Amino acid sequence: MKIGISIASSYPGAAARTGAQNMVERAAAADKAGLDSLFVGDHHNTPTPYYQNSPIMGRLLAEWGAKPAGALYLLPLWNPVLAAEQIATLAGIARGRFIMQCGLGRDGYQFNAMGRNIKFRPSAFEQSLDVMRALWSGEQVSLHGRWQFTDARISPLPPEPIEVWIGASARVSIDRAARLGDAWLADPAMNLEQAKSAIDYYLECLPTHNKSAEVIAIRRDIYVAESTQDADATSKLIAGYRGFNAEALIIGEVESVAEQMQRYAELGYTDIIIRNLHPDQAKAIASIQRLASVKRLIQGTSQPTGI
Repeated sequence: MKIGISIASSYPGAAARTGAQNMVERAAAADKAGLDSLFVGDHHNTPTPYYQNSPIMGRLLAEWGAKPAGALYLLPLWNPVLAAEQIATLAGIARGRFIMQCGLGRDGYQFNAMGRNIKFRPSAFEQSLDVMRALWSGEQVSLHGRWQFTDARISPLPPEPIEVWIGASARVSIDRAARLGDAWLADPAMNLEQAKSAIDYYLECLPTHNKSAEVIAIRRDIYVAESTQDADATSKLIAGYRGFNAEALIIGEVESVAEQMQRYAELGYTDIIIRNLHPDQAKAIASIQRLASVKRLIQGTSQPTGI
């Protein structure tokens, strides 16, 4: 199993430069800890500081090596030509392969602010992905669908194919990920039982689309604690976190976190993409640093899944 990081982009109450610097420091810590991939999220129309994916990823890549990196794009919110251009530029900056994580988006206030109709999410998503892949391959593209444009072309092209991970939780969306994606990214709110049911369904869907999976990823929001007392205090601090089931969170010392992550490897997940739970910057950095030890334990015990 590989361990990557999706660095939190939201820093309520932080000054503009402070939140950005927090992200830079976390990326540098993740690189030093030997984590396997680096990502940021996508959100719009926020009341508190949220650092937008394309520009902040360009900065974070300066702290990152040649391992995979990428960003989430909620495709129905984006003009596909603009998104294709920005991702191709990031791929040219990155020293390793670039991954586009993508999804439908679900919050009406984002769609309203971006002038998009939330009812058209599925068709907008599929049209956008088709257009972007064509643009990345160097084609000239016109579309008279959810977007209207003629003779679009982008340059530079990505130095290598953009890998597409599709985030999904509902069954219809998981099937779409199997049909259209290079990989599926499971929802961070799933507990272990839900993660098992979801991956079983994804694996059922793949053959119907003549597909196989080399990567099956899940995001886990975690805190690698210094001690049992530290873990207990953090659990109390983040009680009610984002409305998630507490069983979907991973909190504990190094050995406990490794054991909890190993359960997902046993289900067939190949990648865990972590998000820091602790709001304190120093605690978050320390948690990232301890992931180096978690990774060593997991790599010493992981068995091939046969996927």
